[in-house]
Amino acid sequence: MNNKCNIHKTKIRDEKEYKDLMNRLNRIEGQVRGIKKMLEENAYCPDILIQVSAISSSLNSFNKVLLDNHMNTCVVENIQKGNLEVVVELTNTLKKLMK
Repeated sequence: MNNKCNIHKTKIRDEKEYKDLMNRLNRIEGQVRGIKKMLEENAYCPDILIQVSAISSSLNSFNKVLLDNHMNTCVVENIQKGNLEVVVELTNTLKKLMK
């Protein structure tokens, strides 16, 4: 069975998707380290806040890419197989993301 999304709630990602997501996370990790350094060096509060905002934006971008990938693979595959429960799962996920 060559199912990218299975009942164990795991997903085998192709190399391009995996590398893109990891690169994004590595950049976010670097941004967090940068903020830690700013704090250690007693940076001015608004400068830190602006960097935190940049991290929030980066995380939102990561979520958008991951959600797009999920919808175009897992959700489509499940709907094609008649598993409409994936729509309920997606709706619940979106509700959590929009808090």
